[in-house]
Amino acid sequence: MGLGSLFKRNKKDAVEKCHITIDVSNCDGCEKCNIACPNNVFMIVDDISKVRDCQVCKSCKVCMAICPNDCIIVN
Repeated sequence: MGLGSLFKRNKKDAVEKCHITIDVSNCDGCEKCNIACPNNVFMIVDDISKVRDCQVCKSCKVCMAICPNDCIIVN
């Protein structure tokens, strides 16, 4: 067992415990959240914003401020 195995985390658990909510029904995939996020939390998949890794989010809420459709909520 290598040192890297100590730091692996279950991606399914990370998504379930995520503090970022995206209303995908209103998201038009404009990529503004993806571009504005200083921590690279978002990615665009099939023209909809998705959370890449919510554990790197610092809750700065830049994504909430820049979203034109008010799709993102950071708790």
